[in-house]
Amino acid sequence: MATIRPFGGKTPQLHDTVFAVESAVVVGDVVVGEHASLWFGAIVRGDVNHVRIGARTNVQDHAVIHVTSHTHPTVVGEDVTIGHRVTLHGCTIRDRCLIGIAATVLDGAVVGEETLVGAGALVPPGMVVPPRTLALGSPAKVKRELTADEIAFFRTSAQNYVRYAQQYLREGWSGR
Repeated sequence: MATIRPFGGKTPQLHDTVFAVESAVVVGDVVVGEHASLWFGAIVRGDVNHVRIGARTNVQDHAVIHVTSHTHPTVVGEDVTIGHRVTLHGCTIRDRCLIGIAATVLDGAVVGEETLVGAGALVPPGMVVPPRTLALGSPAKVKRELTADEIAFFRTSAQNYVRYAQQYLREGWSGR
């Protein structure tokens, strides 16, 4: 069973269909939408502000989602893939995005819908990444607009993780 703990009088609210493996940790003012998944070592801390994670979003292995006290919650839209070892801190990720392995998105940054933040990218505080673009590098720079096929993959990725969670449940893993 995942570690799900209250903090500051707020208890995490995970939809009944959320899949969260035993090593996931969710603390405080956190709301997670239907069919979202929290994978091995994922940490979601809504201790000093709130975190919202949309439906069918997957938070992969060792990702960290945190907030900034009083100024920046973290809000993640629907159908988002948050890759392994990603750090999201006090930022907004719109619907149908892919945040690549080991990328970091910092305080006040906004990633527009249907956007790809590449592996290892650093989106600095306050940066706005336009919708349907590719952002790469450290600091991140917008390289180009995405193709229709690239954008379609974001929904496929989210659907894949819903299926993976269902398979884990069929194989006897506890979803919470």
